[in-house]
Amino acid sequence: MKLHKKALITGITGQDGSYLAELLLSKNYEVHGIIRRSSTFNTSRLDHIYQDPHDPNPNLKLHYGDISDLGSLTKIMAETKPDEIYHLAAQSHVQVSFQIPDYTGNTTGLGTTRILEAIREHSPDVKFYQASSSEMFGNTPPPQNELSRFEPRSPYAAAKLYAYWISNIYREAYDLKICNGILFNHESPRRGGTFVTKKITQAVANIIAGKQKLLFLGNLDSSRDWGYAPEYVEAMWLMMQEDELSNYVIGTGQSYKVREFVEKAFNYVGLDWQKFVKIDKRYVRPVEVDDLCADSKKANENLNWNNKIDLEGLVAIMIDAELDNLSQNSPGLGEKIVSEHFENWHTWEKSGRII
Repeated sequence: MKLHKKALITGITGQDGSYLAELLLSKNYEVHGIIRRSSTFNTSRLDHIYQDPHDPNPNLKLHYGDISDLGSLTKIMAETKPDEIYHLAAQSHVQVSFQIPDYTGNTTGLGTTRILEAIREHSPDVKFYQASSSEMFGNTPPPQNELSRFEPRSPYAAAKLYAYWISNIYREAYDLKICNGILFNHESPRRGGTFVTKKITQAVANIIAGKQKLLFLGNLDSSRDWGYAPEYVEAMWLMMQEDELSNYVIGTGQSYKVREFVEKAFNYVGLDWQKFVKIDKRYVRPVEVDDLCADSKKANENLNWNNKIDLEGLVAIMIDAELDNLSQNSPGLGEKIVSEHFENWHTWEKSGRII
């Protein structure tokens, strides 16, 4: 079967990159990904779709490079000649950005400029997706849409805002095909362990398995619009299929406090969260963003995109995955967990999680 298009993904080893690679492969793309050289393997999210490089026609190909190195980006772009570039790579942890602001600015902000320069010089016809962030809105009153004011309140958000504006500038100044996807929080079982949703759902599974006693968190009163990552990478792809690329806000339109996420997660396994959660000031940001909630009307109307997974569904997906992982690594643990914490045993048994 003839391949449809070529796509290049930065950050392909991350949560969004791995789901996007899956989606594009299902649409018969030839997918290229940029990975950083490391002394340890960092491609675990791609293992299930990895192809032997000795295959004469692999649809997934990985290239060593770095968004801090313009030369490597230009070389990869010249070799792959992509039709679409999805720029997802960044230092993406808000709290960490206060500790390493210079690195965050160099990768999250200037990394975008390097790719845009490579496009301008060598591939002016390629379509480019810039992964922007709802954190750019800061404390602008919700709901936030494409016309809302930006008020970044972290080095990460400031770097993302730079990348957003430089992408707009290159689109207008050089007539390049560029879009910004301003994605609100989107989670999945592949979320990194330092992000609050993963930290919560992983802790819930560990607590009921007897592997953890307490969960330490920071501010429980900030509100976020949480969605399911695989649905959001579909929105990325839809943006790139338009003839005239533009900017889109993507989210569910519902915001919940961190406290509510915690409560729903513990309720899912029949536990009282207040018995297990403690506040640790080390996890409180120097400057907080109070409430982010997306107004995705433009995406709903122009892209026909709507989320299908709500917060309860997201919590269930993430905790189920953690429980599955524990069950696979500890024979017999799955039956013990379900018998003690789940009333609907037969649903779990039929799902194949418990053997």
